[in-house]
Amino acid sequence: MNEQLGFSYDILNDSYAIGCGTLAIGAFLLIPFALKFGRRPVYILSTAVQFAISIWSARLQTVTDLMLVNVFSCLVGALAEVIVQMTVADVFFVHQRGLMNSLYVWFESIGGSLAPLAAGYITVSQGWRWVWWWISIFFGVGLICFVFLYEESKYTQRAIDGIPVDELHQPIDRTGTKEKAETSKKQLAPQATETTRNQESQDQSDFSWIDTSIPMKTYWQRLAPWSSSPGSLHSFFRHSYQPFMILFSIPAVFYMSLLYGAMLAASTVMVTTLSSWMAEPPYNFNAAQIGLMSLPPWIGTTLGSLVCGPLSDWLILFLAKRNQGIYEPEMRLWVIAAFIPFVPAGLFMFGIGLNNGSPWPVLAVGYALCNFGTTPASSIALTYITDAYTEVSPDTCK
Repeated sequence: MNEQLGFSYDILNDSYAIGCGTLAIGAFLLIPFALKFGRRPVYILSTAVQFAISIWSARLQTVTDLMLVNVFSCLVGALAEVIVQMTVADVFFVHQRGLMNSLYVWFESIGGSLAPLAAGYITVSQGWRWVWWWISIFFGVGLICFVFLYEESKYTQRAIDGIPVDELHQPIDRTGTKEKAETSKKQLAPQATETTRNQESQDQSDFSWIDTSIPMKTYWQRLAPWSSSPGSLHSFFRHSYQPFMILFSIPAVFYMSLLYGAMLAASTVMVTTLSSWMAEPPYNFNAAQIGLMSLPPWIGTTLGSLVCGPLSDWLILFLAKRNQGIYEPEMRLWVIAAFIPFVPAGLFMFGIGLNNGSPWPVLAVGYALCNFGTTPASSIALTYITDAYTEVSPDTCK
């Protein structure tokens, strides 16, 4: 792009920066739709938009095109940082979320690491525009998969004892709904008894937690275009400003957000620095060689994910047993301490090595070490937020 379209490296870096800016606001604008209408329509719509943007990217000609494709692509792509955690919370148990979020971070690293590796060879053999044509092909396949294979994971509870769920969460005094809601909650609470075993069995039989007589939805019902939740217009829009309230009112959320942002920044600064500096002396790397430099971070991320996910889930089970069977989300945080030292070690090795013109293996090792440390920290930060604040995880993960 620098040679054929005359885009300077400053312009290319600015386009990356403006994309990062829209990444920061995309979730605030779009996640309310996932909460209101379900995960499925948002997944499908975002994939379709990315498919169109990829075609636009393959045909771009001007700086305006370059800036706009980054703006819109990252605006929609910001969903991936939140909606996946929502899906994990929907589908998986607490002791499985560490592994699932590690897998998410690992697959995300494929896009950040192995995609540039492939892009380097595509640029050399087919030209840089074919990088985006291939991406559009993958988004097209992904769109088909979402349309025909992805089922809605959001569960909408319609009513409890005839009272709509949204009314249970509204403090309405003038109609007596609040008193009804409190009465309903008391009726739903498990009846603790210390009488005979027969009486206990009778009490348990009064609560049919799973009604096997309810038929399973058909294939097309499970692939409904949307699954709308009850609620007012205010409850829809409050998810656009509520994340800011949570961020600055709950210290744990603020700290985890700061940690996740720092880990993301540590990896991002290497990507932009490597792409421009290693094309210059003393390295003089071509597109394929710069793409190969994305292999070390993928190796570091893979090793970090392999260790972190199972270790995090095993640790919370071990510590919960020692804590008389009580699980606390903070139990996961001990794993971060073991990996954090690798982050500054890798950053110093990469930065000082690049400044001194050190051999490329030194930079590669530093790059890998940094990602080996950032992956567990990012994964556990997401998992902790999901475990500790499950009911507001979409807003906390933004």
